[in-house]
Amino acid sequence: MSETTRRSLLQAATLAAATAAPLPADTWEGTPSLALSNDRLKMTVLLRGATVADLVLADDTEKLSPLWNPVRMNSELGREAQPSSSVGHFVCVDGFGGVSPEERAAGLPNHGEAHLQEFRSQSRKQGAVSELTLTATLPVMQENFTRTFQVVDGENVVYVESTLENLLGFDRPVQWAEHVTVGSPFLESGVTVFDLSGVRSQTRPYQQSTNSAGTMRRLVSGQDFQRPLAPVLDGRKVDMRTTPAAPNYLDHTATLLDPSREFGWTTALNLKRRLLLGYVFRRAEYPWLQTWGNYPSTGKLARGMEFSTQPYDLPRRETAANGPMFDTPTFRWLPAKSKIQTRFLFFYAPVPAGARLQVALPASLRI
Repeated sequence: MSETTRRSLLQAATLAAATAAPLPADTWEGTPSLALSNDRLKMTVLLRGATVADLVLADDTEKLSPLWNPVRMNSELGREAQPSSSVGHFVCVDGFGGVSPEERAAGLPNHGEAHLQEFRSQSRKQGAVSELTLTATLPVMQENFTRTFQVVDGENVVYVESTLENLLGFDRPVQWAEHVTVGSPFLESGVTVFDLSGVRSQTRPYQQSTNSAGTMRRLVSGQDFQRPLAPVLDGRKVDMRTTPAAPNYLDHTATLLDPSREFGWTTALNLKRRLLLGYVFRRAEYPWLQTWGNYPSTGKLARGMEFSTQPYDLPRRETAANGPMFDTPTFRWLPAKSKIQTRFLFFYAPVPAGARLQVALPASLRI
């Protein structure tokens, strides 16, 4: 038997051993969903948008998710709470932020199309590995988007691989952001701290000093700075790692991730509960990290830790016109009739009291 034949038979046997295991359908805050889990984690994924809406530890009786749930938060405040796929961790592709009048007229929504599409799902279980694949077509952009989630028994890790396919016969600039947002009660004033592998930062330029709820901006507009200390309007500097102890603020910054590292990372740690959420991704695929903090006096806090192809959530026309920032491109090319991919992982785990955290990425990292 030739080596080629032997390998083919082995691959066929492996595929045959992979049992199709349809995941039970459910709803999360009124939206159809599926749950992917192992002995450490349970993750809820919405069929609309392939959004990661909820993430909990299997043995956590409180079932505390670090992810932002604006539906629940609005309901707790007595406000109207419509089902939404723009929660937790959703993907912004192809597009991030606002759109031009022409794009709006063509039907392109804010933050791209993917988070509003109904995805087809397929799942399987092979040994210790459970996998969920979701696929959708983006009708306005004429692209196919596929995302696969994978968990392995014994690990507090979710592996994510995504493919974006251009159905048209010309190259195009792509905006791709992983819109990760954490929220209360995991996000807690004076308690939850954030870290990332950044080198240069800038406060987002703005004109309005407050939002519709009256929450005030506290950072100087459009100023470069070195993390973690950012310039405040009153002349002080504030540590961007921390969550304000007296919330009534809006913050917005962009950070260039360290180009000397193959992998970028960002983490959120609740010091009181000793729970850590973290993301690791290829820096060549996501060179930027955008952080925004909405810290209203209601205590329903939200903070974005969004890694992406561009520094700010701007329409593609503005992104292209503005050009590079910090000598770094602000979009990615998707060639004609071709595909591009990304891979990253995220983890959610308890941290023992007294433990000293240090990011050390192994050479065998599976992304």
